[in-house]
Amino acid sequence: MNDDLDAMGPIDYLVVAFPGNRMTGEGMPLLVELVDRGIIRILDLLFIRKELDGALSAVEIADLDHDGKLDLAVFEGASSGMLGADDIADAGSVLEPGSSAGVLVYENLWAAPFASALRRGGGQLVASGRIPVQAALAALDATDVNV
Repeated sequence: MNDDLDAMGPIDYLVVAFPGNRMTGEGMPLLVELVDRGIIRILDLLFIRKELDGALSAVEIADLDHDGKLDLAVFEGASSGMLGADDIADAGSVLEPGSSAGVLVYENLWAAPFASALRRGGGQLVASGRIPVQAALAALDATDVNV
């Protein structure tokens, strides 16, 4: 386990809501490309739907946008076991009835060598976070900085 830890990159998760169950599938080829290029490794990927009565259900990965083509069949069954019923309930709690969400847990392979070097040097991650794009753009607009 220590050898695995030494070689791993940071692990992140995303919950992406699709109000009104409007999944277009536009981002799916880009997700596959990130994996193919070795930038990330999918640890868990699942889709959930919150019914109008508030009940949560799983959505099959095979044809999310109902166009007759397999969207993420390559990731079908992608499950490390890290996501449990509580995590699914938490993700579902932020959804409006009649909406769906994708839940993705992934390893940042691009950062693995840097993270490993920090750990070998005695470094320990003590905080992490993410700044929403909207907040970053608003802060930059307030300072008149162009990116």
